[in-house]
Amino acid sequence: MELRELRYFLAVAKEESISKASEALYVTQPNLSRQMQKLEKQLGQQLFIRGSRKITLTEAGRLLKKRAEELIELYDKTEAELTSPIEDISGDVYIGGGESYVLQIIAKTAHAIQADYPNVKFHLFSGDMDAVSEKLDKGLIDFGIFIEPSDLSKYEYMRLPLVDTWGVLMKKDSPLAAKEYVTPEDLWDLPIIRSRHSQGKSIITDWFNRLNVVATYNLLYNASLLVEQGVGYAVGLDNIINTSGNSNLCFKPFYPKLISHLDIAWKKNQVFSKPAEIFLKTLQQYI
Repeated sequence: MELRELRYFLAVAKEESISKASEALYVTQPNLSRQMQKLEKQLGQQLFIRGSRKITLTEAGRLLKKRAEELIELYDKTEAELTSPIEDISGDVYIGGGESYVLQIIAKTAHAIQADYPNVKFHLFSGDMDAVSEKLDKGLIDFGIFIEPSDLSKYEYMRLPLVDTWGVLMKKDSPLAAKEYVTPEDLWDLPIIRSRHSQGKSIITDWFNRLNVVATYNLLYNASLLVEQGVGYAVGLDNIINTSGNSNLCFKPFYPKLISHLDIAWKKNQVFSKPAEIFLKTLQQYI
């Protein structure tokens, strides 16, 4: 397979039409059709279901789409790193992680770097631990930020100097809003919205065996919309949702207090681009 063929394939998958994809790619429709037939023959798999109005992907096509996106993203990232002028420090730094106010350290580091190197750009990917780890392993991001407990044995990593505090996001007119802290027992008879991160191994996993979980979330902002509508109480981290001023929500920490540390990790024996190398050195100095 050639990169050109993969780009053609992704265009057809996006447009769901040979004719529309050919227009977007500035190639003739017969030529594009031949390229897709050649790709299917080469792989020995049917990639498309050709309907009267649109083209849909087969299971093999969906798998190829995922892998093609990853391959092209990695190729474009590598090309950008290698073609950056040596005398001009410019390029991109890719960082993945979940929601956390601890990321303000990353933001401050990025700001300091851009003051000296305005042509360095930062790209943030939000996802759970599995998604971040997958992108880090494939070289699609330079650094991953993981909340404890996480198995980082296959990475180099560094602990960030702030911690996240666990608690409950709720409406200000909730009966629990009058309390300074919330205990697990306070939640036993209430509808709970939990993070998907806490579904795996986490410091609060055992608590949910006694709780009535009615919804899950990846991003606390989305969970906050459910809380505002009265769906339930969202278990999560503090300092992510603004609960000041006219907000209808408030956050109450757990008692006993529960905190999580965060680590920034990178692949062992990683060969960094110049911008990524500068980022890591600057972050180390900042910490």
